[in-house]
Amino acid sequence: MSFMKIATSAIAITAVTATAGIAQSRNNVQVAGSSTVLPYATIVAEAFGENFDFPTPVVEGGGSGAGRKALCEGVGENTIDVANSSSRIKQSDIDTCNANGVTEIMEVRFGYDGIVFASDINGAAFAFTPSDWYNALAAQVMVDGALVDNPNAAWSDVNAELPDQAILAFIPGTKHGTREVFDEKVIAAGCEATGAAEAFEAAGVEDGCNMLRTDGVSVDIDGDYTETLARLAANPEAVGVFGLSFYENNTDKLQVATMDGVVPSTETVASGDYPVSRPLYFYVKNAHLGVIPGLKEYVEFFVSDDMAGPDGPLAAYGLVSDPELAMVQEMVATETPMGPLE
Repeated sequence: MSFMKIATSAIAITAVTATAGIAQSRNNVQVAGSSTVLPYATIVAEAFGENFDFPTPVVEGGGSGAGRKALCEGVGENTIDVANSSSRIKQSDIDTCNANGVTEIMEVRFGYDGIVFASDINGAAFAFTPSDWYNALAAQVMVDGALVDNPNAAWSDVNAELPDQAILAFIPGTKHGTREVFDEKVIAAGCEATGAAEAFEAAGVEDGCNMLRTDGVSVDIDGDYTETLARLAANPEAVGVFGLSFYENNTDKLQVATMDGVVPSTETVASGDYPVSRPLYFYVKNAHLGVIPGLKEYVEFFVSDDMAGPDGPLAAYGLVSDPELAMVQEMVATETPMGPLE
């Protein structure tokens, strides 16, 4: 089937997109979850509504964790069909699903994204390492070989080569999949690199690496990236954490920092050179396949070459296409449920 009717307006959708509330009718596929995946799913949903004889799926945000929680509430028309997630499902989610009768879930990896660190386009430029971020935001850092309460007030206190401006970082709240990747690939990596992880272990402190400052320099953002962007507009010397695709669609407002000397881009994420990247997923409730009209068709359309391929509209928006997309397509076609987590 040719999908030539994919509207250019769908490709131009930004994360500002406001989606309708959950439809009362179950003629619609219902999707919720990650704010990172939200614009991709919205593009697919709009194109699906134009190219198929099914209603346009209803797509909502709320965060990866919230989406997975909603997916696992049970089976039936009053529960969602698909959970978008910018981090992989947890065993605790699977256990909740099983307890509530959701015994088969299809894990669909549809591409990759990077996590970027961006500031006001007219402000100072930044070149970060994970150690810089750990030493800026951690509750305790290493000074002269010992763990001490974080004394750093300016980025230049962290690293003399960084700008001499006050540390203020807007980071995703804990319900967001982006935060999980930020904690693992930036904060935990920086904790390890600075020697703090070893010091915490020696002191018998569990999870010390993930204890962040509470003095106002590290601010959790529970909304989507548009809220982070608004906070930066009000605080032009701050630094925000975003998905690569959101940054690439807001280059008129933001400048991006390097991480370990690498500029984030679709090319450096695809090559693996950029160190802070992650796969993007959505999770399908298999019990709803063949029951909710259009669900199987929506899932197949999402991972089709026309949508998720390197020349499709999702790539135009900023998605790094999955090099194993053909394998994903086959798994979707056979409705293969995910196995145990490794």
